[in-house]
Amino acid sequence: MTTITGPLATRRLILQGAASVALIGLGNLPFAAQPARAAANDKYPEEAFKQKSEADAIKALYGKTAEPSDKVKLDAPEIAENGGVVPIAVTTTLDKVTSISFFVAENPNALAASYKIPDGTVPSVSNRLKMAKTTNVVAIVEADGKLYSATKEVKVTVGGCGG
Repeated sequence: MTTITGPLATRRLILQGAASVALIGLGNLPFAAQPARAAANDKYPEEAFKQKSEADAIKALYGKTAEPSDKVKLDAPEIAENGGVVPIAVTTTLDKVTSISFFVAENPNALAASYKIPDGTVPSVSNRLKMAKTTNVVAIVEADGKLYSATKEVKVTVGGCGG
């Protein structure tokens, strides 16, 4: 075994000491000791994801219908060359947003994605969805207990759900 002496030994000891202090310091931060846990009312919406029709999926997820709003901006391509990866995004200027969901009417299951939006978060979500064929994509924003929607037709040239 060789022994390291001189400036290299000093540098190595300093780096090891600094790394140890940094790791010990992380243990005192609030996030380090807090286990991640979901809120009790944030159950997975299994029934909504099983629904075949858009209306049934919206009813299962929210229990009510949405009204169209110009405050919900849905960004989706007019033509998707590959239905396996259709980029979509939604933003809104509405206050007190609690959830954002995407529905694809002609997919085997209409509900494609649903997101809980925590208080103080910018209400903006983007995703890449699979689409079986040309159909409407609907974004629903739940804000202050009401539902608002935006709809856009996306033409699919090659289906992403086995088509």
